[in-house]
Amino acid sequence: MKKLFDIIFFKYETNNDFMCVFFPLDTARLRLQVDENRKAKSTPSILAEIIKEEGLLAPYRGWFPVICSLCCSNFVYFYCFHCLKAGWQRGNKSSSSADLIIGMAAGVVNVLVTTPLWVVNTRLKLQGSKFRNADIRPTNYTGIWDAFVQILRDEGLGALWNGTFPSLLLVLNPAIQFMIYEGLKRQLRRGLPRELSSVEFFIIGAVAKAVATIVTYPLQTIQSILRFGQFNESKDKSKLLSSLRSIKCLLVNRVRKYGMAGLFKGLEAKLLQTVLTAALMFLLYEKIASCTFRVMGLNKNVYEKH
Repeated sequence: MKKLFDIIFFKYETNNDFMCVFFPLDTARLRLQVDENRKAKSTPSILAEIIKEEGLLAPYRGWFPVICSLCCSNFVYFYCFHCLKAGWQRGNKSSSSADLIIGMAAGVVNVLVTTPLWVVNTRLKLQGSKFRNADIRPTNYTGIWDAFVQILRDEGLGALWNGTFPSLLLVLNPAIQFMIYEGLKRQLRRGLPRELSSVEFFIIGAVAKAVATIVTYPLQTIQSILRFGQFNESKDKSKLLSSLRSIKCLLVNRVRKYGMAGLFKGLEAKLLQTVLTAALMFLLYEKIASCTFRVMGLNKNVYEKH
């Protein structure tokens, strides 16, 4: 439990650096998710198309707002976590399970507070794109603030929280990832008198993230479509029912048009981005933890049992 919490913290700390490196992969993934008529090709082919049609810097469109949003998201997460933990510790004993629950609660607050930023980021990243779908309406935002103003004016306040429900469900993604990672690590360590190698840590980190990404990818597809805002919204009076029915309609329509593969368009780019990020993150975490314990003269295995 404690290690899960430590890795989630480490993930937040390293996410900004890795996002800078793998940002074009996220661009390719997003294009395939929202542009239904764009044919799914290999990631290099998609990026080559984007560069040819829109310029060399097109894969990095929206980079600065995304990095700013990641910084805000990290701040909200850690601030909420420490506030919730401080309140909990006034009358209760601290424990790993409590840290995990508080961490998930902080994740939910983070989603609710920062979703408007990610809605705006999605719009800015896609602005100026050469879409294959002629029904997509072009936008004309001059920046983050202008995007907020136009969305509020044209679509209403609720539009800034499009995609919130899938985002809340995706809070579980790190738990799925860690469960698989620890299970694979235990299997590999059976009968081995030595520490796992860097390559082995990299591989099991990659496999764990790949499985977690594949399991949750349809939700990520729906999240992107909802944030983009160009879909037929349900007219239910209840916001919850409207959100649930929109998600259901988007899932059903996507499957009807393109089969199950339609829910996984852009998966290759997403896997390349998240798997490489997660594998490097786990590798760095294990190496840093191992070096730290050696310097402190402690046995790492004792720590991992807690």
